[in-house]
Amino acid sequence: MKLIYQTADKPTMGKRIVFAIQQLLAIMAATLVVPVTVGNDMSPAAALLGAGAGTIVYLLFTKFKSPVFLGSSFAFIGSMNAAFAGAATVALGYLGLIIGAVFAGLVYVVLALIVKKAGVKWINKLMPSHVIGPTVAIIGFSLAGNAIKDLQLGEVEVAEKAIAHPLIAIICGLVTLFTVIICSTFGKKMAKLIPFIIGILAGYAVATVFTVIGNIADVDALKIIEYSFFTELWEDGVKITTFLSIPEFTFFNAYGGFKDFSFAYLGSVAVAYAPVAFVVFAEHIADHKNISSIIEKDLLEDPGLSRTLLGDGVGSIAGAFFGGCPNTTYGESIACVAITRNASVITILYAAIGAILIAFVSPFVAFVNSIPPCVMGGVCIALYGFIAVSGLKMIQNVNLEDNKNLFVVSTILITGIGGLSLKFSFNFGDITITSIATALILGILVNVIVNRKKKNETTDK
Repeated sequence: MKLIYQTADKPTMGKRIVFAIQQLLAIMAATLVVPVTVGNDMSPAAALLGAGAGTIVYLLFTKFKSPVFLGSSFAFIGSMNAAFAGAATVALGYLGLIIGAVFAGLVYVVLALIVKKAGVKWINKLMPSHVIGPTVAIIGFSLAGNAIKDLQLGEVEVAEKAIAHPLIAIICGLVTLFTVIICSTFGKKMAKLIPFIIGILAGYAVATVFTVIGNIADVDALKIIEYSFFTELWEDGVKITTFLSIPEFTFFNAYGGFKDFSFAYLGSVAVAYAPVAFVVFAEHIADHKNISSIIEKDLLEDPGLSRTLLGDGVGSIAGAFFGGCPNTTYGESIACVAITRNASVITILYAAIGAILIAFVSPFVAFVNSIPPCVMGGVCIALYGFIAVSGLKMIQNVNLEDNKNLFVVSTILITGIGGLSLKFSFNFGDITITSIATALILGILVNVIVNRKKKNETTDK
């Protein structure tokens, strides 16, 4: 894949801003969903700011060589729920979010020190292309259901019920998808570089037409867009908060939790977070192998896995400090780089700064919240598809006629796509090893077993 902008390239100021907005739109939906899923009045805007702050930390640690945006991690949702469940007060739960992220970050620091000492050759040996490739592929495949579910939903769900007819939603989503495809394939100059922005705007415009007709004719089936996010801005009159507002930062809400703090709670939070960090470590490697193949530079060597781990770990702490959500590298961001062929790291920096700034801009947050799931579903079909395909490309030169490789790849694909996950219940809550991590672990075990057999046969001879 020939990149239009390399990692060190610096597009003009206008292009940087537009490219940054596109990155934000690619990662924003998932970033905002995590705090909403956890609940307890967590602020999506604060999570977005935390993602921006965490990304800047990551870029600093990686010496601005890795074009990846960090966003709220889904893997820690169970841990975050455990922090609230084990807390005597909501304030202590917020404090637990920060403490837990620190424990997870420390795991990354320890792993980074080990990698710094031992190097990365053992990782390449333990996780060769026929292990990492299918793992990256199932990251995309595992998200396919989410994309299709969103494609069939109209307005943002109100009271857990989407009113619009699924067929109307699908039309809006497909308009978005086809616009992205046409712009990316046949577009000239800027159109080729910002297909997601154009696609989302096209899908939103069609959804607006259906919604206007639905409101005029009083036909619920045509109401795609939920406008209450805008009306809430001025329901008490036009004032400064109509345009600017300060998000509910985690460290504000956590302040009152110190009076209820106990070492027993500290231990429960540590156990809820630390094991998950080891699981996300595997996904961290898969993501960096993926982006390395796209930019044709091995990021595990330069700037080095130790630096990417430190950036991810400390970035997670920064994200939780502001928004409560530990951060992680986002496949959506990597897919955006692959599709647009824009790997400029300065674009990621501008996206991070933009995430921090727009967290305070009420109308923009309202606009993003009002984007119908079907429109984002159309975008995600392209994004998740590219993640899956990029993983499959990693195994295109693997000899699958060799049963050793075939069994490794098939084990990962089937367990990953099938959704095999492992859940462990403790008195503080549940810890879940995601299907991606489970598939990767099984793939590593199969790879070790089949290659160990080969070594034994060689020794016998």
